[in-house]
This record gives sequence, C-alpha cells and structure tokens, in this order.
Amino acid sequence: MLDTEQISCPYCWESIEILVDPSVDEQDYIEDCEVCCRPIRFLVRVEGDDVYVEALHEDD
Repeated sequence: MLDTEQISCPYCWESIEILVDPSVDEQDYIEDCEVCCRPIRFLVRVEGDDVYVEALHEDD
C-alpha cells in the first residue's frame, strides 16, 4: 500500500501530494512537479511508521 505525503516544490513552492512506498526504507528518485513541471529530487526515508521526505532541486 502506498502512503501520501504533502511537500512543497523547491522551485514554485506550491504544495503537492506525492505517493510513497513505505515498504522501501530509503529511496532517491526524481519526479516532475505537477504544477511547474520542473524535476524534483526526492530523498525518502522510512523508519517504522514514520516517513521523512526531502524535496530538493534536481542537482542538489
């Protein structure tokens, strides 16, 4: 089952909802912002029931 998380785009600062797979402890992937279409690098860490998401510029 996927979880949803709210993040702010590091380019346009709009709040967007992303899907996170909590069965994978560490994730690093790029997905385009649904508002401004710029590439966001997501660093996701899952610790038990807690999900931590960092949204960065593509080259950070």
